[in-house]
Amino acid sequence: MSATELAWFKSSYSGSQGDDCVEVARTEQAVCVRDSKDVTRPHFAVGRDHWTEFVAFVGS
Repeated sequence: MSATELAWFKSSYSGSQGDDCVEVARTEQAVCVRDSKDVTRPHFAVGRDHWTEFVAFVGS
C-alpha cells in the first residue's frame, strides 16, 4: 500500500507547535510511521505486535 493510500494521523505525543511531529497509519499487518514535516521521505512499517510492545515500553 502506498503512503498516499494510507489514512495518516498525528500522534497524540507530537508537539503542538508543529515541530517534532510523527504521523502513523494502520494496516492489517503493520503500523506505518513517518515524519509529518517531510512526507516525501519513505515511511517505515512495524508489525502490530512489535508496535504494541514499543508503545507499552515508552508509556511506562
